Amino acid sequence: MSSIVSKLKHEFLQVIPPTIFFFLTFEVIAITRDLFLEQYGINISTSVAAAIGALIVAKVIVVVDLLPFVNRFPDKPLIYNVIWKAGIYFLFTLIVRYLEYLIPFVFELGDVVLAHGRLLDEIVWSRFWAVQIWLAVLFIFYCALRELGRVLGREKIRHLFFGPSNPNST
Repeated sequence: MSSIVSKLKHEFLQVIPPTIFFFLTFEVIAITRDLFLEQYGINISTSVAAAIGALIVAKVIVVVDLLPFVNRFPDKPLIYNVIWKAGIYFLFTLIVRYLEYLIPFVFELGDVVLAHGRLLDEIVWSRFWAVQIWLAVLFIFYCALRELGRVLGREKIRHLFFGPSNPNST
C-alpha cells in the first residue's frame, strides 16, 4: 500500500510544474483573446478551459518523459534537447488533440473512417492550428527553462531568481 501512495505522490509532484506553467500561459492567452472579443460584445469564461488544457498538456509531458528516447542529447548544447523535446511534445499533443476531436465522432458514427471524414468537415482548422502554434512556442520556452534547471540545479535557479536563501551568505 505504501508503494502505491509513494507512486501516486511521485506522479502528482511530476505533473505540478507543467500544469502550473501551462495553466498560467493558457490563462494569459485566453484573457488576451477575451480582450479582443470584448469589442464585439462576446464574453467567454476561460479559466476552466485553461485548467483542463493545462492538465492534459501536463499529463502528455509526464507520459512522454517516460519514453527512453526523450532525453537524447544530455551532453550536447541545451538547444538540442530543447528543440528535440519541444518537437516530441508538439507531436504528441497534436495526436492527443486530434483524438480528442475524433473520438466523439467515432462514438456517434460507429466507424473511424466516417468519423475522420466528419471531423475533417467540421473542425475549425484555424483554431486548431492556432492552438498548436501557441503550444509549439510554449513548449520551446518550457523546455528551455527545464533544461536550464536540469543543468544548473534547483538551488542555483532559486538563488538566481530569489537571491540566497540565507541573506548573510554570498
